Formats: sequence, C-alpha cells, structure tokens
Amino acid sequence: MTQLEQALRQGANHDVSEQAKAAAASFADHVAGHGLLDVAYTVLDAPVGPVLVAATRRGLVRIAFGPHAYKDEVLQDLSDRISPRVVEAGTYFEGVRRELDEYFEGRRTRFDLPLDWSLIGGFGRRVLKRTAEIPYGRVSTYRDVAAAAGSPRGARAAGNALGSNPIPIVVPCHRVLHSGGGLGGYGGGLDVKRFLLHLEGAL
Repeated sequence: MTQLEQALRQGANHDVSEQAKAAAASFADHVAGHGLLDVAYTVLDAPVGPVLVAATRRGLVRIAFGPHAYKDEVLQDLSDRISPRVVEAGTYFEGVRRELDEYFEGRRTRFDLPLDWSLIGGFGRRVLKRTAEIPYGRVSTYRDVAAAAGSPRGARAAGNALGSNPIPIVVPCHRVLHSGGGLGGYGGGLDVKRFLLHLEGAL
C-alpha cells in the first residue's frame, strides 16, 4: 500500500463535517468583515421539510420550501436579482431558526424579523404588506386583500402576488382564501397551507 493510499484510508475514518462547518463559518465571517457578503443563506429543518432562508443586510429576503426549495434555482435567482455575492452562513440565522421553531411549536404568533422587500414591488408589495397584517389564527380573502392594497377588482392580481410571495410563513400568504371559503392556491402546496392553518387554529 502506498503512502497516498494509507493517507486516504486514514482520512476516510475521520468525520470532517465539524471542521467543514467551522471553515464555512470562518469564511462567511471573513467575507462579511470585508464587505463582500451581500446575501447570506442556510437550510433549516422544519415540519414542512427543508427550508432555505436567505437574508441581506436589510433583513430576511427569501424563504423557500416544498416545490420551490430547489437550492440551486433559488440561489441563482438571488444572484441574478440581488447580488452574485451569495454565501452560506448558518451562524447568521440563529434568530430566524429560533422564531420558526417557536412558531411550529405553537409558541409564537407573530414574527419580529426585519424584512427585505427587494424581490417584489408595486402592487404585489402592497398586497404582501397587507397580508403581513392578517393576525395569527385569522384569514382573509383575495378580494379583501386586493381592496386593502388599493385595487378592489384586483383579486386575480392579488392571487398572483401571493403565489410569488418570496417570504412565505413570515409573510403569511397561507391566511388568504377564496371568497367562497375554498383554500385557493399556495406555492408550498395545499397540504402545507392546510397544515399551517390547522397549526394556527384557523380551520
């Protein structure tokens, strides 16, 4: 056995995951300290499956899970629309992790996280800001949210804005239903929408 083979075999018996995490954290701290970090992200575990969260200096900018949780696609979108300086930095998200855990455990009814609305503007932003005001355990309708955002006949446009909500759960688009009481749509899937509404006692 050559020296190289021996080294490889010895390396295979060591778990380097902790060293890798420490190196990633050190790198994230380094680039942040030099003003090179525009978007930080990590992936968290949640009852709805893996949840990718991303933030800028202004606040939480993206949450993706379910059908939209394809990491490479989300990161490419962030790179294209905000900045190519996107870095994994799990240690930056302890507050987000804590608030999401408390929410899923039924111990949090309101998020206190700063938000970055960069990924949506115009009427869509007005719709989502109105949606963010719907209280825990309550629901609204596409028509009512559209009217509150300044367009009483804009229910379909409001639905489109809610369907492209970049910060679901924290901006609770799951609390918006059809006027007749039907669930309507949901980017994370109707099973997740039903789960969140049950969690909040709204169904």
